[in-house]
Amino acid sequence: MDRTITWFEQLSVPARTIWAKSGTAGGHGLLTHMLDVAAVAEVILRREPSQTRAWAARSLGLPVAAASQWLAAIVGLHDFGKAIPGFQCKWPEGKARDEQAGLGFKPASLGVHRHDLASAALLRRQLAATFPNTSWTWILSLALGAHHGYMPRSRDVQETRPRNEGPEWAKARAEILDAYLTTLSPWTGPLAEDLPLPAVAWFAGLTSIADWVGSNLDWFPLGERADSLGEHYEKAKALAETALDDIGWPAYRTLLNAAADTDRLIGRILGQPNRPVNARPLQQTADRLLERAKGPVLMIVEAPMGEGKTELALLAHLRLQALNGHRGLYLALPTQATGNAMFDRALSFLQGFDPSMRLDIQLIHGAAMLDERIHRLRGIDASHAESIASSAWLSQRKRPLISAYGVGTVDQALFATLNVKHHFVRLWGLTNRVVVLDEIHAYDTYTSGLIEALLRWLKGLGCSVILMSATLPAPRRASLLDAWGASDRPEIPYPRVLMAQEGETLAEHVECRQLSPIQVSGLSEDLEVLADQALSCLEAGGCGLVIVNTVQRAQDLYRLLREPARARGELLLFHARFPADERAAREQAVLKRFGPPPASRPRRCLLIATQVVEQSLDLDFDFMFSDLAPVDLLLQRAGRLHRHERERPAAHAKPHLRIAGRLSERPPELNDTAWGFVYDPYVLYCTWSVLIREPEWRLPEDIDRLVQAVYSGDPFEEEMRPDFMATLDQALGDHYAETQNQRLQAQHAAIDAEAEPQNAYDHHPRGQEERDGDGIPLVTRLGDDSVPTLPVRVTGAGWHLTPDTPAFDPHTVPDDDLARRIFARQVRLSRKGVVQDLFDLPLPRGFEEHPLLRHLRPMPLTDGVTDLGGVHVSLDTELGIVYEKTAPSSQEAT
Repeated sequence: MDRTITWFEQLSVPARTIWAKSGTAGGHGLLTHMLDVAAVAEVILRREPSQTRAWAARSLGLPVAAASQWLAAIVGLHDFGKAIPGFQCKWPEGKARDEQAGLGFKPASLGVHRHDLASAALLRRQLAATFPNTSWTWILSLALGAHHGYMPRSRDVQETRPRNEGPEWAKARAEILDAYLTTLSPWTGPLAEDLPLPAVAWFAGLTSIADWVGSNLDWFPLGERADSLGEHYEKAKALAETALDDIGWPAYRTLLNAAADTDRLIGRILGQPNRPVNARPLQQTADRLLERAKGPVLMIVEAPMGEGKTELALLAHLRLQALNGHRGLYLALPTQATGNAMFDRALSFLQGFDPSMRLDIQLIHGAAMLDERIHRLRGIDASHAESIASSAWLSQRKRPLISAYGVGTVDQALFATLNVKHHFVRLWGLTNRVVVLDEIHAYDTYTSGLIEALLRWLKGLGCSVILMSATLPAPRRASLLDAWGASDRPEIPYPRVLMAQEGETLAEHVECRQLSPIQVSGLSEDLEVLADQALSCLEAGGCGLVIVNTVQRAQDLYRLLREPARARGELLLFHARFPADERAAREQAVLKRFGPPPASRPRRCLLIATQVVEQSLDLDFDFMFSDLAPVDLLLQRAGRLHRHERERPAAHAKPHLRIAGRLSERPPELNDTAWGFVYDPYVLYCTWSVLIREPEWRLPEDIDRLVQAVYSGDPFEEEMRPDFMATLDQALGDHYAETQNQRLQAQHAAIDAEAEPQNAYDHHPRGQEERDGDGIPLVTRLGDDSVPTLPVRVTGAGWHLTPDTPAFDPHTVPDDDLARRIFARQVRLSRKGVVQDLFDLPLPRGFEEHPLLRHLRPMPLTDGVTDLGGVHVSLDTELGIVYEKTAPSSQEAT
């Protein structure tokens, strides 16, 4: 340009007229919107930890002092591609004003209309001209072009380069770019030779987040806000400060403001700041290792149930945040139920450290908005501490991980590794965090492969990671260390804590408390036998658990016990096939009766449940029955037996675990029980072979021995082989084939954090998350497709959520209150034929046009039943969703 433009009035009419947002009085100019979004990015970075800015600067080769302004300036270019005829013609009034300004709209130029891709195409050259000493500015242009959800492919960018438009468009764009860069004056010195993919994804995430905020008209009204570009930018930064305050996005502060010893910190974590608390050996050991931390670390904690692993994780967060400036904490649990249970503990933890600090915490899973605690934290209940909040803006789809503190499922983090819409926003949120993955043993080979991919991303993003398990097979531990790039393999007895950091892996053995020996016996898989023995135990008093492997077995067993058990005490049923509001109520009822003090423990009560009680719920039972399951899961289940210090009924003074299918005279039956559809048959046979020789478990010393016996060798004695050699050989072959298949599936699904940015996405087709986005469905766990379903009762008056609720019209878009009540009644179903038939049903207008309901598939019930997928489907108030076969079919697993 021949002149320096610092005032809006110095712009040519075409450059000033080109619009970015439609609306009254000419809409919002492209240059003003670019400045707005840059301002948001700069204010976001100002509120983030200095260590995050330093990490970004190192990744890009920038001086730290120049990083925020440089990043903000590049982020604001994201909509540069709106200055093309194909986009400008989308708003008739804006097009007319463009034409009056002298901009032409040749028909041949209108075919290119994707402004996100046009931004990438145009900026690939423009950035190279602005920063000629770098070879990778075009990679950043791809990241800028990703703000609508997916990283652009090179061929897509080539096809969307504007053409046949006339020279006036290029001249106007050059003027806008020159005025923009003059206003922001980004640093133009040399940059890094190589740009790592985590930095590219982080930059794409920052761009999307800044654009979401800067495009909100409540915070950024249309129009120029000053005569000069510089003053407009300063006012935009002030608006960005207000927007982030409204969101509940606080400036960064550490939770731990002063040094403190282990005992004092554990006391505060437990909510006892003024009482002396002796940290457990596990916590003391971990804290000793953390004293030797020099930066971000991977810590693997292997210790029995009830040894304080959760408190250890929170302690590690405090130490590592103080050392590394980590922006926050994400606690990733295996299930929604375990996430719900952990949320209160995390909330109390945050409230116990610097209560004056304003913090946001998110519950992050598919049904989080059903949780009343979240509504209270958003301000509905003013009795909660104002220093802790849950932002409605951050709670919207794809955004919760942006919040510095969160509790949820591991799946929400794993989606960050898949090429689903805005996966890089999740990665941005996880950057420079302490990420805790609990129950790390609880996943199959596919999900475990995604976890390893996530570890590579988290290391690249400057995170520390805490992995926790009571029962971790040695090959699994080795794979996790490999994913982090830790070459050392210290041989330390169980229980143990390992800490890997650059150049070394430290480890210590832990002395844990000895538990009472657990007697282990077996019984038939037959439900009548299981019911009879459970009744005998209930008759003797106390609270018991029968944990079975499928919903069908849970419902059938409940039917058998409904009358005789109630004559002796309480009977409860808990599984995943209840509507969400009923499932949440049952979860609370379970915690109220069997949780830690002050639980209201009944004299006699029997709980029938599936795997929903297996992990992370702090429950305690006097006696326990379990279906055969892999040994690590059986040990987890046993961890709920005699868990709390309390007086036991005389008949249950010694812990006793009775396992259905553990019979020495024959292998377990895996087909009629459907256990072989739920778990790997070979692992079940290995578990059976080991456990029939183990009538007593001594914990913790037997935990590692039993797990390694099942997963790291051949546990079958020669004399038992002839009896079922063919069955065993088939199971072993299937095991190896399935393991290899799942490993390959995970490799193909996950984006490799160590890949070259220019081709990292080439072999990863775009995917859908919950049918949101383009491409193929991508999942974090294998299994049958599932669908969130709404069971509704149909009468002549309309649809009813329950028999005693008013009717509503499904073809009328509901108000938000009704939509929330509808959403709260969902239940996720996975039976193949049922799922297919549900998707074949038309989606009523009221669901299709409400953002909360468009992913729900209604299941209308006439007289309480419907036929789908070859079965009668009904909703029973006691049993949940019930399938009754109309044709031969296998049972559905949980």
